[in-house]
Amino acid sequence: MSPRDLILALGVVIVWGLNFVAIKWGVDEVPPFMLTALRYLGCALPAVFFIRRPQVSWRMLILYGFTVGVLQFSFLFTAMRLGMPAGLASLVMQMQVFFTMALAVLFLGERPGLFQLGGALIALLGLATIGAEHLGGAVLVPLVMTLVAAMFWAMSNIVTKRAGKVDMLGFVVWGSLVPPIPMLLLSLIFEGPGAYASLLAMTPRGIGSVLFIAYGSTLFGYGLWAVLLGRYPASVVAPFSLLVPVVGFAAAMLILGEAVTVPEILGSLLIFVGLVLNVLGPKALARWRPAGGV
Repeated sequence: MSPRDLILALGVVIVWGLNFVAIKWGVDEVPPFMLTALRYLGCALPAVFFIRRPQVSWRMLILYGFTVGVLQFSFLFTAMRLGMPAGLASLVMQMQVFFTMALAVLFLGERPGLFQLGGALIALLGLATIGAEHLGGAVLVPLVMTLVAAMFWAMSNIVTKRAGKVDMLGFVVWGSLVPPIPMLLLSLIFEGPGAYASLLAMTPRGIGSVLFIAYGSTLFGYGLWAVLLGRYPASVVAPFSLLVPVVGFAAAMLILGEAVTVPEILGSLLIFVGLVLNVLGPKALARWRPAGGV
């Protein structure tokens, strides 16, 4: 990877890590369903007028927009509104890697290797370590909701794989047309007229967080990620996503002042080790085998 593209990849990682701080600020001022609607309005407009619709059916776009927008982010934003720490959320959301693996077995007929299975077991042990500390506590429900959000992220990954090779940025932009109307209706039903009134009381920080979530994290992040995936093999680009929780934890501690307990540190390390084993293990084995003459 060239120095310029390395800087771009690290830029995406930083933006995606900071996104969890922006979400925390956003849900402090705007209810979760309304914030989800604002996110996707920003993602779709005005980009949909300049980016060509990808060559996929409307059914696939609707499925993608529903799983990733209506379901994933409504659960994630609600979890963070209820007290899920931003740093911990940035890590727990990476469980989507293992949920995607399980769903791929069920719906795509894929077979995970030993490294993927071992990584999943280690990550589950880490998750259990974190969950045990919060059993019966105030963070347990947000933790479970974040896991549900990660599951819906995994479902959207399966939809994307079903769609085939598509322009990912176009897929994200056109899929973003789906969530706003359902989320605005859900906001009216469950959050009431006060959700709409909250828009008038937003501070510059709240407005900036919405803009960052919509344009920084989604359009800038996914756009550059798509460019990098077009230039390099996925095996070169994908491991950079492992740095997102590192940035997320650091940003949450430095900007939000979040404290991390010893069980959370141990559990987070186990999840991170599981992710590294899942992503990098097969590649290391592939390099070692020829050298060993096997």
